Amino acid sequence: MKTAEDEAFEQIEHAQGWRKRQIAEIEKDFDLEYDNMKRNDVLEEVARALEQFHIPFGQDTINSFATFIRDMKR
Repeated sequence: MKTAEDEAFEQIEHAQGWRKRQIAEIEKDFDLEYDNMKRNDVLEEVARALEQFHIPFGQDTINSFATFIRDMKR
């Protein structure tokens, strides 16, 4: 048989579990955002490096490749 005190402790434990889940979701969203930032940085670096590469392609082709790479950003 549960007492009022037992029920209060269960409510507290349930509330703490909810808060932990909420924090975990925020951390997951932050990690995803951080991963996207790093991904975008790498894609930009590749596009810049490609713009320095002129042989054997023409400048229009290089610009098209760089634009394609930049469009991959999230």
